[in-house]
Amino acid sequence: MNRFYSNLFLFSKVVISLCFFCWTNTSLSQEKEKPNYGQVHGNFEMNIQYYNEDSLIGAKQPPEKMLMSGFANVIYTNGNFEAGIRYESYLNALQGFPTAYKGNGIPFKYVSFHKDNLSMTAGNFYEQFGSGMILRAYESRGLGYDNAFEGFRASYKPINGVVLKGLIGKQRKYFTTSEGIVRGVDGEINISELSDSLADMKTKIILGGSFVSKFQADQNSQFVLPENVGSWAGRMNIINGGINFYTEYVYKINDPSADNGFIYKPGDALLTQISYSTKGFGISLSGKRNDNMSFRSERDAALTDVLINYIPTLTKQHTYNLLATLYPYATQPNGEVGYQAEANYQFKKESFLGGKYGTSLLVNYSEVRNLDTIRLNDETTNRIGYTSDYFGFNGQVYFKELYAEITKKFSKKVKGTFAYANQIFNIEVIQGKPGKPTIYSNTAIIDITYKINLKHAIRTELQALLTKQDKQDWATALIEYTFSPHWFVAVMDQYNYGNKKTQERVHYYNGSVGYVNKGNRFMVTYGRQRAGIFCVGGVCRNVPAANGLIFTVTSSF
Repeated sequence: MNRFYSNLFLFSKVVISLCFFCWTNTSLSQEKEKPNYGQVHGNFEMNIQYYNEDSLIGAKQPPEKMLMSGFANVIYTNGNFEAGIRYESYLNALQGFPTAYKGNGIPFKYVSFHKDNLSMTAGNFYEQFGSGMILRAYESRGLGYDNAFEGFRASYKPINGVVLKGLIGKQRKYFTTSEGIVRGVDGEINISELSDSLADMKTKIILGGSFVSKFQADQNSQFVLPENVGSWAGRMNIINGGINFYTEYVYKINDPSADNGFIYKPGDALLTQISYSTKGFGISLSGKRNDNMSFRSERDAALTDVLINYIPTLTKQHTYNLLATLYPYATQPNGEVGYQAEANYQFKKESFLGGKYGTSLLVNYSEVRNLDTIRLNDETTNRIGYTSDYFGFNGQVYFKELYAEITKKFSKKVKGTFAYANQIFNIEVIQGKPGKPTIYSNTAIIDITYKINLKHAIRTELQALLTKQDKQDWATALIEYTFSPHWFVAVMDQYNYGNKKTQERVHYYNGSVGYVNKGNRFMVTYGRQRAGIFCVGGVCRNVPAANGLIFTVTSSF
């Protein structure tokens, strides 16, 4: 006990001495200049949901009845120095989130310093090389997705126009880290920034290259697995006026995993995009092919756990309820080929189609297919699995969509958006429902906003999705009233009116009230949530049916 008090006394003396030293330095420095204590900022979010039993939609009440997910970021900056932490709490996690999110902890913490074109980070960090097809660590809180690295990262600019990056670390796996170690380097050269003479070039050329590898010990008793798996990528971006061309190629050596059935076939991916824009008009074309490009720091991981890379989906990212939640496309990392074309045109004001206030038109077409493959009978020899025609486009259709949208302002008070989508959706592959027929659907949307005055506005949405497959026809109606700058109220109903099973023709009603004041936002929602798939950028999670009250608080400082 005496030793305890002795240590406590010694610790107190050290703290008092440090405080006195800091106060003395501050007092002396105030005579010369105002001291810099740095800045603290961050944000906070809490989601609480109380669940009800609802047999009509198959919603179950959890044992806790009420669940909560929340986080707080605190960041300190002072000159070239920065440090931050994120505290997270899942008591327990909301339904639909991975069950491994449970309890409290600080899974994200870092310190960062930059000087003389060198930046260093120790702790947790996010990073992306190129388009992300070789490496992308990021967070999507709505999905419960976070594959942040924990380790060291450095970035250096030796000369103008050249950026070099390097990192080593393990990936976040809920409140722990993955078994595998990830190492990566990336370099990028912007030719127009190398010298003053090159800066005057009309054509800007940016070149980049990456190398990423992972290490995981081989503990498999059935196969001999590579412990070090490497991948490399090259990219090029050319910009000239309104023309922008980007292409990137990624190659990965054999990487047997649970995703590909432990075959030894190398993987690769190619992404090409070109766009042109001028006043009132824009067009873009994109093509992508990826083959066996699932890349994780743990070979036995599944779902969205410890993904090293990100394969972008070349389909339109919808915001309207029926298109965004019923049949969204999920990227197939083991193999797919697809393309997307989009054009938008702004009709001039006072023209026949433009009218007094102008009219805009957007058309998007996307198509994704399986690779055109030939299976190999090599289960006991090389285990390559299959071969594919690199430029073939005759594989099974995964997804097709034609989407058209017209936005028109009819007067100073009324603005409308009218949209139509024709979609083919292979639910058997995309949502993993064997034996289910491919869905052919047509969706129409009317979105009208009436601006009562500078502060008051009413927005109305009417949506209808027609199909003979799955649960057949759906309709959604929404009314939203906004009283700026603080209040908003919304009521929505989604109804499966075309379902042949009359007992499943359920109204998924939902009402919400929100209040916003500076950096604070409060929202209360009550209603039903349909079971389905929630996707962001081709990454998806299953969402169970739910009925209950949700309270959300967000704040920033």
